[in-house]
Amino acid sequence: MTIHAEVIGDPIAQSKSPLMHSFWLEKLGIDGDYGRSHLATADLPAFFEKRRADPDWRGCNVTLPHKQSVMPLLDRIDPLAEAIGAVNTIVARDGLLIGHNTDAPGFLEPLRARLAERHLLRTGRILGTGGAARAIAHALWDEGFTLIIAGRDLAKAQDIAAAFKSTDTHVCTLDTFAQPLDFDWGEPGDRLDVVVNATSLGMTGQPPLPIDFSNLPPGAIVYDAIYAPLVTPLLAEAKERGHPTIDGLSMLIGQGRIAFEHFFGQRPPSDPDSEAELRARLVA
Repeated sequence: MTIHAEVIGDPIAQSKSPLMHSFWLEKLGIDGDYGRSHLATADLPAFFEKRRADPDWRGCNVTLPHKQSVMPLLDRIDPLAEAIGAVNTIVARDGLLIGHNTDAPGFLEPLRARLAERHLLRTGRILGTGGAARAIAHALWDEGFTLIIAGRDLAKAQDIAAAFKSTDTHVCTLDTFAQPLDFDWGEPGDRLDVVVNATSLGMTGQPPLPIDFSNLPPGAIVYDAIYAPLVTPLLAEAKERGHPTIDGLSMLIGQGRIAFEHFFGQRPPSDPDSEAELRARLVA
């Protein structure tokens, strides 16, 4: 039998994970397979019981709406996933099912060069309060960022902030960022600012994220977790204004690399040619 992994969710047809993992399997010459399974929440216990009995099954990625639902069905949960409260990668090891969250480290992948630098101040502005926002908040917090979390529902923003129990975490409503800010930011100095759209606003079929760029410090990196479209209205305007930008495929690929290594034991290629070829496939 061929070793295999998959992605589970409801719906699941839109997932790009099979394209991505199949590309890496091909590049590395691994005799493996990566598929998708459409599962309702009620199907999860029977699904895992069946997969536990398959010695060639290496695990699965988990997408909506199952990132919390799978947790009680696992034998062990990685501390980061426990803290975030969501699992997006399940690894089969020695008869055990182990839950991980690769969204947090995957989000950081395209920021690694900047994170290797020293800064007097690091500030992350996270727009959104869903599962992705929670993972991103933990990722930035662990890298020494002061956090500002903005949500349409202030209570949800407060809930994320409460996990850190610190005065270095602040909350506000999402519409705060839509209002002009009369503030002199001065020179960028020795600081690193990251502004992240972790909402669905700007996604194909959704209205754009309402944001007034006076709320963004000069030189702030604008990072959009959305990858459909690849260039959202937020990223287009940020680029016009001279901000460095990171698109949603970067996070998707970053978390996928970590999951792939868990499943198949090898790090996927990350050279520029392979990266360009993978991106071309994902947006085709």
